[in-house]
This record gives sequence, C-alpha cells and structure tokens, in this order.
Amino acid sequence: MINNKLSSSTIYCLFLAMIFWVACGRNVEKTEEKTVTITPVTFTNISIQPMVETLELSAVSSFLKKNIVKSTAIGVVESIDINIGDHVEKGQVLFTLKTKEAIAISEISTSDTSLRFKGTVEIKASKTGVITSITHQRGDYVLDGDELANIADRSSLVFLLEAPYELHNYLTKSKSVDIQLSDNRIIKGIISSNLAQMNIASQTENFILRPETNEPLPENLIAKIKLVKSAKSKAMVLPKSTILANEAQTDFWVMKLVNDTLAVKVRIIKGIENTDMVEILPPGLLETDRILLTGNYGLADSARVSIQKQ
Repeated sequence: MINNKLSSSTIYCLFLAMIFWVACGRNVEKTEEKTVTITPVTFTNISIQPMVETLELSAVSSFLKKNIVKSTAIGVVESIDINIGDHVEKGQVLFTLKTKEAIAISEISTSDTSLRFKGTVEIKASKTGVITSITHQRGDYVLDGDELANIADRSSLVFLLEAPYELHNYLTKSKSVDIQLSDNRIIKGIISSNLAQMNIASQTENFILRPETNEPLPENLIAKIKLVKSAKSKAMVLPKSTILANEAQTDFWVMKLVNDTLAVKVRIIKGIENTDMVEILPPGLLETDRILLTGNYGLADSARVSIQKQ
C-alpha cells in the first residue's frame, strides 16, 4: 500500500512539474517575442547616371628658363635700377659697378685731373623676363662672375606635378587637366612631358604641366590638379551612406528591403566612386530594389525594420 501511495504521489508531482515547465516556456516565448527590435529606417532607389572618377594631386609653379645676371668686373655696386618682380627687356641696364681701379685712383689723388676717369661698368639684361631675385645691394663689393640677380622667362612658367609611379598610365603626354588655383579659379593645362628621374625615397616622378593662359602667375604657387581617372555615361549608382563594409574594407554590402518590415544583407562590388556616389557593378541589385539609406548601420544579416517618412 505504501509503495502504491508513493507511486501515485510521485506521478502527481511530475505532472505538476510538467505543467509548470510548459507554462514557463510559454512565458519565455512571449517575453522573447516582446524583445524583438524594430529599427526605424529610410530607403532610396538605385539611379542611372553618368559617373566620373577624378584624381586630385598637388603641383607647384616654376620657371624652367632662368638667366643669371653676373658681374663683369671687380668693384663696388654703385646703383641698382631694378626691383624684384620688375619686367625687364633685353639690353636694359640693371646694375652699375664702379671698378676697383677707379676706386684705387680716386683714393690716390683727388687733385690730379689726369688721373680722374669715370671707371663705371653697366650690367645689362641679356634676356627679356621678370626679376625673381637680387643677391647684392648697393655698396657691396663683388668679384668678376658673381651672381647679381635672376631673370625668369615668363613664357617658361609650368606646374611641376609630383605623382606616385602607379599613376603613370593616367598621366600620359598631351592629356588635358584642370588646374585649380588657391583663389579657386580653374585654368586648363596640358601634360607636356615627365622627367626621367624619380624620387628614390617616395618613388614619385615629376610631370610638367603647361598652363593654357597668358595671365602672369608667380613662381612657387601651389595648385590642385584634377584629372579624370575613369568615366561612364551610364552607371548604376547609390549614395555612399548606403554602403557598409568590414573593418579591413575588403567586403562591401547594402541592406535591401524584402518587404516593408524586413531588410536583408546583399553583398556588392563597387566600381567608380566620387565624393557622394558609388557605382554598383552587376550582378547583385536591380533598379527597382529599395536600399536602406539611414538606420542600416549595425544591422544583422536580416533585420526587422520600420520605414519612416523622408
């Protein structure tokens, strides 16, 4: 009798425990359903438009042709008839020197008129151009062959562009580029040639850009060079904010709406990029697809979403 009673009690306890477990399970399921996250999002559609990818590099203006004005006698600089930035013509007097002989004779005798002579030498410009530097001042003692000034040929002004060697194929001879000056004006330029020597440390090479303007530009002017790397007349594009990537920037994807409440991850291959847009290469997406524009960051491979009015 005791064994029968114990068996009945045990069965009854197990039955109650089972009911309790089922009830708890249902409560857990209800709790889990209540904690499902719904993310508010906005979306955009793929557009078809022209895409141009540009490169932006820096260049510095420089005069390729410079003429050094040298002293032709030993003496003292008596007068300077130019200033830095002056335009001078060939044959124009730049400096006047008093020779050492004239200085010596004037010190020997000031009363003997037979020993008096002018003893000055005029230094003239051998080329037409602009004065870029003056290396001596009035009263300086100079030797024969000393540098007095520099004359730059304005027509030889170019921009020297230093670029990595991997861009060599894009910077071909006779290619047209935009030169943006520091005041945001843009002038056209032509890549005329590249120098035969590379910078061994940075592995860059210099290209010579000739500006297509008659405007007098100063030397050492830093400008931005914009050139087209690639272009397409029709490309499938999306805003950059729709594109997600891993930390290594090797895998890219977007979140696509399957319906009004569910978004899924779709891997993509990027093409041409510019400041705001990215080309999406086929296969992967259709023009009719709705792609998350905001609220897409950090979502799982599939996520519940709620579309917000834009």
